[in-house]
Amino acid sequence: MAVSKKVSDRIVQQLKKYQPILSDAQDRDISESDTVVIIADMLADILGYNKYTEITTEFAIRGTYVDLAVKVGADVRFLIEVKAIGVALKDSHIKQALDYGANHGVEWVVLTNGAIWQIYKIHFHKPIDKSLIFQTNLLQKNVRNQQLIECFGNLSREGFTQSSMTAFYQRQQVTSKFSIAAVLTSPPMLQALKRELRHIGGNIKIQVDQLKAQLQNEVLKRETVDGEEAKQAADFLKQAAKSVAKSKTKKEAKA
Repeated sequence: MAVSKKVSDRIVQQLKKYQPILSDAQDRDISESDTVVIIADMLADILGYNKYTEITTEFAIRGTYVDLAVKVGADVRFLIEVKAIGVALKDSHIKQALDYGANHGVEWVVLTNGAIWQIYKIHFHKPIDKSLIFQTNLLQKNVRNQQLIECFGNLSREGFTQSSMTAFYQRQQVTSKFSIAAVLTSPPMLQALKRELRHIGGNIKIQVDQLKAQLQNEVLKRETVDGEEAKQAADFLKQAAKSVAKSKTKKEAKA
């Protein structure tokens, strides 16, 4: 989604305003409840939601309350799990936010301590899973960063739709370091690399398996080819490739 100039300008202006507020809060090591107050203000000032009618702390899910929920009319757009600004975000915090979203059928969840923001997409299959769409530290980020503006623009009152969030998720997945690593070590890319190296080296013998091992062990960072996020990226690309092939087949059948 292209973020309008009005929304973009508001995001930049308000992020500048909140950076010193968050820095001061971090220095004072404020509590979780005080951090929630700041986050609620940020949702109103940066993202454009009505603080009194569209941001609630009274959103019960199976007997417990999520810290904040953004609700426009009858539509719960996303849930927010807040930790104190001095608390490092952990996997256990992610699980709690994930459970909140999964139990109420809300696809988008934000985990934040005010400074660090993590935006997740929940996958409603068995078992319930999630993908990290975007992560940023507002105290270290240039407020004019385009990815930051795009992310907050999609979360904003004016910009939020299920389709825009899905499109943002897909772009983030395709261009992530894990997806790029998966593409670089895919059979078509390895064959292309082999041809190019043979051309440069005068048709020397090169094994594809050797190239793949060198890329994984010596060229790419270990985190990009090994671990859960790398596996998720590879699975995402496989599914995307199948969807593209299926769409192409349908178009050819209609032609």
